[in-house]
Amino acid sequence: MATDYPSWVDDSLMKDYYDNYWDQPTHDERCLYEMLCLELFQAGLTWKTVWKKRKGFERAFANFDVDQVAAFGEEQAAALKQDTGIIRNRLKIQATINNAQVLQKWHQNGKSLNDFIWGYVDGKSRMFHYQSSTDLPASDELSKKISKDMKKAGFRFVGPTIIFSYLCAVGIYQVKVDEW
Repeated sequence: MATDYPSWVDDSLMKDYYDNYWDQPTHDERCLYEMLCLELFQAGLTWKTVWKKRKGFERAFANFDVDQVAAFGEEQAAALKQDTGIIRNRLKIQATINNAQVLQKWHQNGKSLNDFIWGYVDGKSRMFHYQSSTDLPASDELSKKISKDMKKAGFRFVGPTIIFSYLCAVGIYQVKVDEW
């Protein structure tokens, strides 16, 4: 458990996230999809805003079951736009459904998000060490490449900054910052 925290860890909810989720390697397909969804909803907002609504997202998006979300039609998308338990952004909702549809096709063809995303690092986390949080980049060459490849595969709302944050969230990138 961490004893020093980044400035964004300012309450028990964020401490729990930092200690138990952030940069913890996961290969669980459902969890990888969940974190991709939450990261795309975070665009333009704070992570705390998204993490506070995690339970609402779980409920609204069928516990991030790819097949169930992939089957959402216009009626479900419209209902999600009215759901105060989540961030009600039409483009982000559509991207979440679209991305489930892409993953569903992958699964039907024997592919997985786990194999795809961890394949870029040969299944091993990359360690990064920075002196200051101001040294931590918003994106890097790998996040740009993954973003490009995901867009090519049909994913939406997966820009390099979102993907960089995603890589940290799922433990592909493990970051140590001295000032933390």
